Amino acid sequence: MTETFRVLIADPIHEDGRALLEADGAFSVDVETGLDEAALIAKIPAYDALIVRSKTRVTAPAIAAATSLKAVGRAGIGIDNIDVPAATERGIVVFNTPDANATTTAELTIAHLLSLSRHLPQADRSVRSGAWTPTRFVGSELSGKTLGVIGFGTIGRLVAERGAGLKMRVVAYDPFVAPEVMAGASAEPCELDELLASADYVTLHCPLIEKTRNLIDARRIAAMKPGARLINCARGGLVDEDALVAALESGHLAGAALDVYATEPPSKTSRLFALDTVVLTPHLGASTEEAQQAVSVRIARDLAHFLTTGAAETAVNLPRISSDQLGRLRPYQALARALGGAVGALAPGPIRELVVRLFGGVADLEPRPIAAEALVGLLEKRLAGPVNRVNAFHLARAQGIEVRESRSEQARDYVSLIEIAAVTDETTITVAGTLLGGRLPRLVRIDDYDVEAVPKGHFLFTRHGDQPGVVGALGGILAREGINISRMHVGVDTNGGGSGLAIALISLSDPLPDWVVTEILALPAVAEVAAFEL
Repeated sequence: MTETFRVLIADPIHEDGRALLEADGAFSVDVETGLDEAALIAKIPAYDALIVRSKTRVTAPAIAAATSLKAVGRAGIGIDNIDVPAATERGIVVFNTPDANATTTAELTIAHLLSLSRHLPQADRSVRSGAWTPTRFVGSELSGKTLGVIGFGTIGRLVAERGAGLKMRVVAYDPFVAPEVMAGASAEPCELDELLASADYVTLHCPLIEKTRNLIDARRIAAMKPGARLINCARGGLVDEDALVAALESGHLAGAALDVYATEPPSKTSRLFALDTVVLTPHLGASTEEAQQAVSVRIARDLAHFLTTGAAETAVNLPRISSDQLGRLRPYQALARALGGAVGALAPGPIRELVVRLFGGVADLEPRPIAAEALVGLLEKRLAGPVNRVNAFHLARAQGIEVRESRSEQARDYVSLIEIAAVTDETTITVAGTLLGGRLPRLVRIDDYDVEAVPKGHFLFTRHGDQPGVVGALGGILAREGINISRMHVGVDTNGGGSGLAIALISLSDPLPDWVVTEILALPAVAEVAAFEL
């Protein structure tokens, strides 16, 4: 007898999503919207899967009451209303639909591009007021102009292709995407400063993480081409709104179009409202009939596939793993995640290939879960959405990263060793780690240099001339900044390569400001520097 799965739809979704489930005899579907926490707790024990949008809050108490729940599906990208850690702890898989509304958001960007170039909102208001002054709204043709795309994920690529279709020159910046991926989507790769200086229109499509908060600040706005226009349909915190207002008031920028804001809805006292050169929309990125249909059908399909086959490629958290398997894998996965973070911090430019090698005792484990965790460490600080060992390979492919795995029972200096190599256009960076006593993670090698570091906390890495005074100079700079050195590891080339370079890996009490990193790089003996956190 075929098992029947009960699905509760707690927020309105497009009828096509519901119909997809109801057409399959494996699912029994109930729709009950408007449930508060108490009502959800009362109903949820009877269901195998739950579908929500943004209104219903799936809290830890609700998850604790969900004795039969196997999956939660969010018809949309945001998962702030779902307690993902609580779901993960209970072995409940959480899905979302990050790419289902990509076309809609890209098209909104193009709509803003056209509105800015032809002053359409202002002209509409003028006609409605009874005026007829076409000379006030002389616009600019897009053909032949330069469109700068910052962030080259799915939405950025769609915008680039549409910009090229309008006969625009498209340039793009994304430090984590290979140049040929950009070229394949009709864009010329360039550095951020070059993009800002040359683009007539700049559009943002990058995630909001700590490094991108206020990415477009007063300094970068000043670097933009005079008369340029800015479009933001990504995340409000990417733009310093006060700096944007100042640039619009001064005339340095000719216009801006915003669908997202630092605070939503924006304050009624915002100076943006007083500017006629700004087009404002209320976070409409996913607000089309097609997008609503797409996210509903996608979440229904993903849940159905998971419930009937166990496959969870698009999940945002971890699938259930047997306690025996998890017990053996967990310490090596934690080590691999730290090593992935380290190699990601040390590798310059886009990574084309990640090679994960297992040596000695660890080689009797399946390499894929370990490789996935290495990808998590590599990608989690580069991407806005959740990254885990379920979706890590999917996200790596989207970034143009090929993953290779290998195993060898032959030990290399340690009973068990994990080695991770990141291959870029310029070089290959390799890090290796082990578990001391089978439980204590250690970073033991960077390229051909032996080190021994606990892979946790803040770090400063330098590659420098093997000469007196370098370590002292580093210590002096750190002391001046009030940053304690927890541990220091200085390595020399164990293969006798004759490079004349040594490395220093310094564990720090606090993060290192960017300007201090720049100062260290300016030291005559220092060839390379990186500051990162594991």
